[in-house]
Amino acid sequence: MIPNVARPAGLLIVALAALLLTTTAEAQAQEAATETEQVIAVIDAFHAALAAGDSTAALGQLAEDVIILESGGIEDKDHYRSGHLRGDMRFAQAVPRQRGEITVEIVGNVAWAYATSTAVGTMGDRAIDSQGAELMVLVRVADGWKIKAIHWSSRRRQ
Repeated sequence: MIPNVARPAGLLIVALAALLLTTTAEAQAQEAATETEQVIAVIDAFHAALAAGDSTAALGQLAEDVIILESGGIEDKDHYRSGHLRGDMRFAQAVPRQRGEITVEIVGNVAWAYATSTAVGTMGDRAIDSQGAELMVLVRVADGWKIKAIHWSSRRRQ
């Protein structure tokens, strides 16, 4: 038979273990929220740089080996810099974009985020009223996150 003195000690151990598990779970949840916020901040910084016409800042959010799937093609960073980047900046400056809810998933050093958006405005003499979808894959690097892949698609809103 276990003496009654052991019961309070056993209960204390169980209580401490529960407290440790709760504290660990809360810390992990807070870390995940912080990482999610960091991923969203990189994506937001990329879009803000496009809207500001700041190609240096936009390209700074991209990994060196980024791939961009846009307009039915695949571009690396050099091709994007010399191709679609200027058009993307002109579009972002001319047509306001409203992003819907963004979903972020993180597994280890890889994150992916997806969202839909609407863009309504004019580009030159062309009326724009479109629905877009965006998928970005990010990788963790020494100083945060970089965009490793982007896939954009859009269509005229019905």
